[in-house]
Amino acid sequence: MRILLADDEWEITRALKIMLERSQYTVDVAEDGAQALDYLENGSYDAVVLDVMMPQVDGLTAKADIDDRVAGLDAGADDYLPKPFSSQEFLARVRALLRRRPSYVQEQLSFGDLTLDTGSCLLTCGSHSMRLGGKEFQILELLLRNTGVILSAATFLERIWGFDSDTEMNVVWVHIAYLRKHLASIHSRVTIQSIRGVGYTLEDGSC
Repeated sequence: MRILLADDEWEITRALKIMLERSQYTVDVAEDGAQALDYLENGSYDAVVLDVMMPQVDGLTAKADIDDRVAGLDAGADDYLPKPFSSQEFLARVRALLRRRPSYVQEQLSFGDLTLDTGSCLLTCGSHSMRLGGKEFQILELLLRNTGVILSAATFLERIWGFDSDTEMNVVWVHIAYLRKHLASIHSRVTIQSIRGVGYTLEDGSC
C-alpha cells in the first residue's frame, strides 16, 4: 500500500519512512504542505500522514493539547497522534486507519495455485511456501491486485519506489527476475509474463 508522509522535520520523516518501508508500505515524502498537495493531485494514496505547522500549508499532527486534537479531527483528520509518540503506536494506528477504508481488501490474495498473505508476506503454493521481503513482495502484491492487467515498469517504479526515487528501470527487471525464481522454487504454475514494450502480467499455466 502507498502512503504519503508530509513533515518538515527531516530526522522524524526519515525515521517514519524507514519504519513504514520495513512494514512493506511504499512511501512518498513531502517537505511542506504545498508539496503534499501536489503529490495528492498527481498520485493515488491509501493513507496520508500530515504534520501540523508545516511551511506553506498546515497538516494535522504536532500539537498535544485537547483543543488542538479536537481542531485536527474536526478539520477532517481520521486520527490525531501528538508528538512525541512510540513507533509501535504509530504503526498500529496506520494499520487501523487502513482497515477502516471502505475499499479495504482482504488479507489473502489468490491467483491460480498461489496465495499471498499480505499480513505475514507468506507466499503459498500447495504444500510449499516462502516469505517474501521488501520490493518482491510489493511487486507480486501489485500484480495480484491487478490480474488481467498489463503493468508497465514505470508503474512499478511509481507505486513501489515512489515519485522521489532516482531508481533505474533495470532495478525493476532484477526484482522481477528474482520473483520468477521464487515462483519456480515453490513449483507454482503461475508465471510473470513480459509483454515487449508494454509491461508485465500474471499468467496461470494450468488454464
